[in-house]
Amino acid sequence: MTPVERPRIEGDRELEILAATLEVLADVGYDRLTMDAVAARAKASKATLYRRWTNKVSLVIDALHHSKGPTEVPDTGSLRGDLMGVFCGMGGLVDPETVATFASVITAIARDADFAEAFRTEVVGPKIAVSQQIWERARERGELRDDVDVSLLEPALAGIVLHRVFMMGEQPTPELITRVIDQIILPAATRERAPTP
Repeated sequence: MTPVERPRIEGDRELEILAATLEVLADVGYDRLTMDAVAARAKASKATLYRRWTNKVSLVIDALHHSKGPTEVPDTGSLRGDLMGVFCGMGGLVDPETVATFASVITAIARDADFAEAFRTEVVGPKIAVSQQIWERARERGELRDDVDVSLLEPALAGIVLHRVFMMGEQPTPELITRVIDQIILPAATRERAPTP
């Protein structure tokens, strides 16, 4: 007997389900998100969801992957300009949806090994690739000190800003990101301290 191929969910309906997933994720966080809750929010049956996604990990990761915005690498001609473009643009740290999404999955990253692996590969991986291109171009332009450890500095900007957001309750504004770039990242990374505008 030939297995019956189940129809795939495509187009607008798929996007509606992914949007509903992000809404439930924002409301209750990853730990309390269920396929039932997403199906109810999307006005779909749970069977419909399982025709496309095998479990909650694959559904949430797919929703996050579709929501992360453009992955074009800015090329402003300077490390400072490129960092500002990535972190202050859509999908950057001043985007409330980006920060809210991170808050909704942070406990799952620590508790759910399958989700953590998928999140690091599918969601964080492309962001790291963009960051690596920015730092590599800065090195090629001769902006970086010869002895700088890029592997330490590359994640430092996000780490500092997210610490201030989650631990200290600050808003991730362009001004905060600019201060971190100008007072911490550039002095540590570049041959000459970049002038603060």
